Amino acid sequence: MEAFGSYFVDEKAVRVETIFLDFLRSFRSGNAGEAYYEAEIEAMRGSESSTMFIDFSHVMLFNNLLQKAISDEYLRFEPYLKNACKRFVMEQRPTFIADDNPNKDINIAFYNLPVTKRLRELATAEIGKLVSVTGVVTRTSEVRPELLQGTFKCLECGSIIKNVEQQFKYTEPTICVNATCANRARWALLRQESKFTDWQRVRMQETSKEIPAGSLPRSLDVILRHEIVEQARAGDTVIFTGTVVVIPDIMALASPGERAECRREAPQRKSSTVGNEGVRGLRSLGVRDLSYRLAFIANSVQISDGRRNTDIRNRKKDADEDDSQKFTAEELDDIQRMRNTPDFFPKLVDSISPAVFGHQDIKRAILLMLLGGVHKFTHEGINLRGDINVCIVGDPSCAKSQFLKYTAGIVPRSVYTSGKSSSAAGLTATVAKEPETGEFCIEAGALMLADNGICCIDEFDKMDIRDQVAIHEAMEQQTISITKAGIQATLNARTSILAAANPAGGRYDKSKPLKYNVALPPAILSRFDLVYVMIDDPNDQTDYHIAHHIVRVHQKHEDALIPAFTTAELKRYIAYAKTLKPKLTSEARRVLVDSYVALRRGDTAPGSRVAYRMTVRQLEALIRLSEAIARSHLETQVHPRHVNVAVKLLKKSIISVESSEIDLSEFQEENRDDGNGGGDGNDGTGQDDAQPSNPSAEPASGDVESGAGSLNQQGKKLVITDEYFQRVTQALVIRIRQHEESVMVEGTGLAGMRQRDLIQWYVAQQNEKNNYSSMEEAAAEVSKIKAIIESLVRREGHLIVVYDGRQAAEGEGAGQSSTVSRNDRILAVNPNYFID
Repeated sequence: MEAFGSYFVDEKAVRVETIFLDFLRSFRSGNAGEAYYEAEIEAMRGSESSTMFIDFSHVMLFNNLLQKAISDEYLRFEPYLKNACKRFVMEQRPTFIADDNPNKDINIAFYNLPVTKRLRELATAEIGKLVSVTGVVTRTSEVRPELLQGTFKCLECGSIIKNVEQQFKYTEPTICVNATCANRARWALLRQESKFTDWQRVRMQETSKEIPAGSLPRSLDVILRHEIVEQARAGDTVIFTGTVVVIPDIMALASPGERAECRREAPQRKSSTVGNEGVRGLRSLGVRDLSYRLAFIANSVQISDGRRNTDIRNRKKDADEDDSQKFTAEELDDIQRMRNTPDFFPKLVDSISPAVFGHQDIKRAILLMLLGGVHKFTHEGINLRGDINVCIVGDPSCAKSQFLKYTAGIVPRSVYTSGKSSSAAGLTATVAKEPETGEFCIEAGALMLADNGICCIDEFDKMDIRDQVAIHEAMEQQTISITKAGIQATLNARTSILAAANPAGGRYDKSKPLKYNVALPPAILSRFDLVYVMIDDPNDQTDYHIAHHIVRVHQKHEDALIPAFTTAELKRYIAYAKTLKPKLTSEARRVLVDSYVALRRGDTAPGSRVAYRMTVRQLEALIRLSEAIARSHLETQVHPRHVNVAVKLLKKSIISVESSEIDLSEFQEENRDDGNGGGDGNDGTGQDDAQPSNPSAEPASGDVESGAGSLNQQGKKLVITDEYFQRVTQALVIRIRQHEESVMVEGTGLAGMRQRDLIQWYVAQQNEKNNYSSMEEAAAEVSKIKAIIESLVRREGHLIVVYDGRQAAEGEGAGQSSTVSRNDRILAVNPNYFID
């Protein structure tokens, strides 16, 4: 074809090439005065790349006519621009293109265009222009070789015809160049001398924010060539820069008339001719076969993560390595300033979803989920997940969906889906048939699209059981295995899951544990690191604050929300914190082991009705939470204080919180047995107790013990509410602590407090508030307090017995009840116990 190349010269294109070459030679960036694109050649040489990246903002600064010509008629000038790049490279580095490959091209890639278009804005007016378009990648094909320019040999006379350009299909020369040979059909392709390149088709779809109400998302095929293949992965939000082209629609060409005319077949009545003719009116109206469609040929791929100044070359193959994010000195100063703010952790928590009032625990859990733990691999290559999964169970109108929407908006790779409308294939992956090639390919589901991000699943309890089972593997092993249609694959789904579920009966029943309130199997519940319950209890003060906040947001919009840190600052802080890889110290390791053993012990204790069993998964959850807390403090080591916060979080989570009713029957039984065995000892105890320092408590305490004895003989079961148990525990612990402090100050007296004095003090306090209307009430309360103290000593471990009073009991004789010794024993608070 070289013989025919001199007939026509595009003078404007040659002029554009000359100006562009001048731009490459002379453009200097900043005050440094260094030729920018000479440094670009060095970067190409270092990475063995043949693609030159051109920042379009530089072209705009250099020459307005040049940028207008390139942006308006890019398809026309592209070969000339490539040629200018090749000439520039050959001038600067003559050895860059090796002698054995003289036909090697230098490809050109523009990025940083001033305007990024949406998918819906691409129309026929944009054909041939240089445009940037943004969207989410939903499907990627395999990389295949594409023939760009073929070298053919004539099988009649043996002539060689070079550089036959291919046009959307396999294109052979029209006629042999030899004047005596008239061959038009018999050609052989010389593969060694032809020019091939990598080719990949990517399906791009509109982002969910861009879809107008009531419309389906549009999608577009994007063709990637050369070195930008395999840079866009399913789930990435990407900016493609390139040009819109029109290509033949193979499906429409294969079956002409099918699309334009509506056909209605009647297969049930084959003999009949009725209905077989279809609708004929459209053809007479002049409807043509639509045999073309738009496609997009990209020359550069930029991952859209909100940071414009990222290095376009430095796209790592695996997104695990977040160290590729380079932070400027100004950003690092800003992050350090946030870290040095007083009370920075509560302020970080308050900056999460500021439109929702309160719910600090859930905001803290979401912050830790955004930070995540550290991914680890065992030496056998088994992945230990670092992502934190959180489940929120709550009554209607508790802002669960608000949390999910906020989280989906703040993370670059995130998917929001609803449980009722999601199937197993839609969540994991589906095997689909390529319409043009007929080959099977894998189409990514929600969990794959949220790889290295967060998948928010609303209405989690409404999902079908078969669909819930599909996410078992993704939640723990973080992979999705597929064996369908001859494809056997294990795909990555390294995603955190934030799920929201409603209680089974519409409202949460406090009298039952979690497993009876939520229709979720234990296998899934145990895979959540934190499970939080939001209960909509009427409370005047809280309701006033919530109503005030909501009305203020409706009235003033953004002005009503004044978080300590903006969303942009929060994103930057989280992005930096995720680059840290905190390691456990030996002290933290010891605290972790002790905490896990204590949690297991509490799990097996009788009378404790926990949401589900403590397993090794909860130990791993503790490790992940500790690492996330260390990351939030920008520390590279996990210290015991981080582990203590993680244990506290896990305890506050419903996993280890006891049911709202606590059964203390076993401790009451012992009281009753001891009372009966002692005979008159019970009355004696009553008389002992009836010598208080406070005269107002005297009548109440005097008959209290005998009343408790009769109550014990009648009552079979003692059940108290969790709230009452916590209130009494807190009062008793604070009283013992105050006593210990006064002893330390004065230097005299017992370190602990006698149980008799403790009960007398509590009853006296309640009596001052007129909480007892009769002696029976006071007697019943004393019985409950005794059972609570016994539970705190034996089951909870919050109180310890310093001196059990056994010697005094032995001195008085064997007939004396052990109740006396229990009332005489001296109690102290466990040093490890702290009040929330």
